[in-house]
Amino acid sequence: MDKIITVAVTELEYEKGKAVFEKTESAGIHCVSVPHGENELAQAIRENNIRYVIAGDGIYRDTLYDALSEGSLLARFGVGFDGIDLKKATKKGILCTNTRDVLENSVAEFTFGLMLSASRHLVKMDNDTKNGKFIFQKGTELYGKRLAVIGCGSIGSRVACIASAGFGMEVIGCDNRNIDIEKIKHEYGFCTIVKEFTQAVEGAEFVTLHIPGTPDTIHYINKDRLSVMAENSLLINTARGVVVDENHLYEALVDGVIGGAALDVFENEPYFPVKPDKDLRTLPNVIMTPHAGSATSEACERMAKRALNNVYCAINNDNENMDLLNKEVLSRIK
Repeated sequence: MDKIITVAVTELEYEKGKAVFEKTESAGIHCVSVPHGENELAQAIRENNIRYVIAGDGIYRDTLYDALSEGSLLARFGVGFDGIDLKKATKKGILCTNTRDVLENSVAEFTFGLMLSASRHLVKMDNDTKNGKFIFQKGTELYGKRLAVIGCGSIGSRVACIASAGFGMEVIGCDNRNIDIEKIKHEYGFCTIVKEFTQAVEGAEFVTLHIPGTPDTIHYINKDRLSVMAENSLLINTARGVVVDENHLYEALVDGVIGGAALDVFENEPYFPVKPDKDLRTLPNVIMTPHAGSATSEACERMAKRALNNVYCAINNDNENMDLLNKEVLSRIK
């Protein structure tokens, strides 16, 4: 590259991957921190004539696509891309990528952190002990329990492996895609993989979600699906907030339809209730964390490197090695 190319990185993601983003000058790239809000981000792009953007999981629906020129890159710092309008990006000739295959360990381990915290009442006991109440809470072991993994992709499969090999759990997978079931069962320790949610959660004490946030999965967990879960079951969501109808979940928790929930993602982030009278923060059988499943130093470094690799690929027209989400855009770029 003959000149230094400026790459805009939204501020939170810049901080997460700062050690990586600050070492790009030798490769002909200069990474700058920019606001994550769409209008402010679009303004920064226009003012600095930027063609390459690494963005977090904000919602980008409008001005960003007018600010980026044809052949530009919008690279997600993460896996989920429901905040990106792929159709609009494709129409504008904007390449869109994500950082696949770098979050499995961090999210899977965090899933078990939530599962263990809920099953052993760690949050309550920590709070009680710090407030002078030295009273144990009787919990539940994971060994021998049934875990339903909804979505058997890379993260769900890693969860299954930890559950079966590490905790001796009976793991039932649920996935309606055309996948090599026998291969996945053998490699990751699933007892079986079924297509129907009802089959997967039958008798399961734990249900963990690992499906993407797409138009087809919005409110996947609703009143009907909650009603077929076991009465004492725990729902864990480290996937995307939109896959759970939080109003129905609130009602199910209050009415004792299920036993509890451990949630890292929400319909509104930062969290605020969809309906003021159905605030999950008021319930004692809910653990809530701030979308922290991928927040490890190792995962952040891998995401930063993967996002930058997509930038390098875009600069060098290396479409084959890019994590391209909208491959149809290639026919639109002159």
